[in-house]
Amino acid sequence: MQAAGALSDKINRVVEFVVAILMAALVLDVWIGVIDRYYFRWQLPWPEVLARYLMIWAALLAVSCGIARREHIGLTGFVMKLPARLRHAILIAIDLIALGLFVYLMWFGIPFAIGGLNRGAMIFGSNMAPFYSSIPVAAALASLQIVLVLLRDMGRHLDDADNQEVML
Repeated sequence: MQAAGALSDKINRVVEFVVAILMAALVLDVWIGVIDRYYFRWQLPWPEVLARYLMIWAALLAVSCGIARREHIGLTGFVMKLPARLRHAILIAIDLIALGLFVYLMWFGIPFAIGGLNRGAMIFGSNMAPFYSSIPVAAALASLQIVLVLLRDMGRHLDDADNQEVML
């Protein structure tokens, strides 16, 4: 189980680095758009569109980071009042449901991304596949992270009182 946690951490570090680069590119792109609009009036067609797709990629990839750190929002008040064995079973079931949803999203996201090959991104002069592929790629990473943290924690991630910031 420690191997799953170590692999999850390594993958998460890489994904966080990629997200940081995407966010830096997003900030730079928005600044170019602002400078273009208010100072130079170049009327560049791409900063707004590029910002949109950079934000989509960054946000979707960041989902797997939240999974790896177990930082997504959860209401734990009811679950924490249950006996430990039942709590562990429920938390494992929740992870399995989330895994199913992300696998579903990946499965149906692949044909969606392939369909982007036939759609043109007029501003960039390419097809939409690189942009549409954010959905299956992010879903695959999220699925992998859920499997790894499930193996790492086995429903015990709420047992440590230090992990709880808010008890409802």
